[in-house]
Amino acid sequence: MAQMNISIPEALKSWAEARVAEGRYSSTSDYVRDLVRRDQEYAEKLKALQAAIDEGLASGVSERDPFEYLEELRAGLRAQTPSADAA
Repeated sequence: MAQMNISIPEALKSWAEARVAEGRYSSTSDYVRDLVRRDQEYAEKLKALQAAIDEGLASGVSERDPFEYLEELRAGLRAQTPSADAA
């Protein structure tokens, strides 16, 4: 495992140590690894969301009536879901 040394203000150091003292993390290193891992996951999700937005923008404007499309979606869901009357 690679090693990294960081400098942080005393208030942040105390915060990290308090989180460890709560018992969720075994060490401040474990806490920092978790923070970096979460940040990485967030960045990956944000990248995927931006790609989907870019794809949507590049697809152009639909000529379909949005209310008709919404009704088609609702009808499809009704067809998939058994009604309470049928039970």
